[in-house]
Amino acid sequence: MKIEVWSDFVCPFCYIGKRRLEEALAQFPDQTVNVEYKSFELDPNAERNTGRNMHEKLAAKYGRSIDEAREMTRNMTEQAKMSGLDFHFESMIPTNTFDAHRVAQLANEKGLGKETAERFFKAVLTDSKDIGDPETIADMAVEAGLDRDEVVKVLESSDYAEAVRKEEMEAQQIGVQGVPFFVINRKYAISGAQPTEAFVQGLEKAFAEEAKQPAFEDLSTDNGAACNEDGCEVPGQGK
Repeated sequence: MKIEVWSDFVCPFCYIGKRRLEEALAQFPDQTVNVEYKSFELDPNAERNTGRNMHEKLAAKYGRSIDEAREMTRNMTEQAKMSGLDFHFESMIPTNTFDAHRVAQLANEKGLGKETAERFFKAVLTDSKDIGDPETIADMAVEAGLDRDEVVKVLESSDYAEAVRKEEMEAQQIGVQGVPFFVINRKYAISGAQPTEAFVQGLEKAFAEEAKQPAFEDLSTDNGAACNEDGCEVPGQGK
């Protein structure tokens, strides 16, 4: 089975969705599943580190106070804790993720896509590192198992830029409007950080019907929190 996951490393719900998918997959220990993380930039025009944290960015973007911005992220922090994640929005560094996605393409080629995605997510959302900084990207990639010289070579060139754009275009073609977005065997779609049970149900359906080749079906519910270029939306609460 193959699961494709479109996400961005500065997307809180993408990290939560990743954890929930992993929790669901743990219930199928005898099944072989290949999870591929694909590129999706929430804001391709984002500047690199501007010196503002996420609360300051949200306050400026939506015309809110810092306290109101903190309230906007409180639910995400609580949902993260339920999945064993520790988010630090106060010190999170909003930045451009294009170079990180290029290195993630290299990681996919080396069979280290999962490890690199995990390290990049943690770097941004837990460790408050600037994933737009080339040196930081290289350090995190090495921790994930990549060779530093190969990573530096990518960062100093335009390597994998076309691959990133191709995956982003592919996302548009299949109707991805926010991330995380999961596609199972090119048959079933799950949009947003759905509850773990939704992933379990989707996997059960896919395993049971893997040989039947059913038509593409969207298995999402209204509970899937997601992020798009306008921000992250919590069901029932808005952005």
